[in-house]
Amino acid sequence: MIEVKNAVKRFDGFPALDGASLSVPAGSVYGLVGPNGAGKSTVIRHLTGLYRQDGGTVQIGGEDVWENASLKGRIASIPDDWFYFNSSTVRDMARFYQGLYPAFSQERYEKLQEVFAIDERKVIRRLSKGMQKQVAFWLALSAMPEYLILDEPVDGLDPVMRRQVWSLVLGDVSQRGTTVLVSSHNLRELEDVCDHVGIMDRGKVLLERSLAQLQDNMVKLQVVFQDGTEDVPPELPVLHVSKVGRIHTLIMRMSAQEATERLMTYHPLLVDAVPLTLEEIFIYELGGADYAVKDILL
Repeated sequence: MIEVKNAVKRFDGFPALDGASLSVPAGSVYGLVGPNGAGKSTVIRHLTGLYRQDGGTVQIGGEDVWENASLKGRIASIPDDWFYFNSSTVRDMARFYQGLYPAFSQERYEKLQEVFAIDERKVIRRLSKGMQKQVAFWLALSAMPEYLILDEPVDGLDPVMRRQVWSLVLGDVSQRGTTVLVSSHNLRELEDVCDHVGIMDRGKVLLERSLAQLQDNMVKLQVVFQDGTEDVPPELPVLHVSKVGRIHTLIMRMSAQEATERLMTYHPLLVDAVPLTLEEIFIYELGGADYAVKDILL
């Protein structure tokens, strides 16, 4: 498993990580989400051994990451700004990866060439951004890692290739038990692939749950009250409310069953529970209406 406990990292006095803690179960796909500047990339750079924390612990598989060469040989990473040597071809970088990763599979490298259909003799810097990202996945998956750490991994890929890449990654999770941590702003996509989610803000992990738990603990309801009830009763613990005509849309931090039972005491004409998306959960966990899009008149 991947485990970060009370990690602290400061840059010129600024706390990029301020006691961040997270736990990624072995063999799971964990989505790390948060606003820009929350500390997600800083966590990733600690997990890949680029940064050393000022306090706390950063461990993978029960081992400290910092200056642990044997552990890093089992971790593959695709950062947003993936590195390759300036004049290298795909084949050159494959040889480089073979020297870094003891489990690198030439057989898998050749099979994946059929998937990505890129000439391995091509110089990488002359490829498009999307094709460079394909090469990054081609090499990372050929390394047969136990741990795969991804930062905005499918940015630049077309929809068909995005689906192909996720199919390969999830195949490794199910067949090889690969543990995946992925940071992305594409919350709709994470909703399809992640089974655990952590929400970061201001250098801390505010909460982490299985996706099912997150969706069970918050609910959106559409309610029509009886004639004469124009406002939501103040005693209801509502995070956010909006109204169109007679239909109130409520966001409440509780299960759909509990919320429905509380509303039924007011004898509404209609109560309909609607599942929240990960994007909606993200917005309201980070401050509800105060974090939502604001209209500004110029």
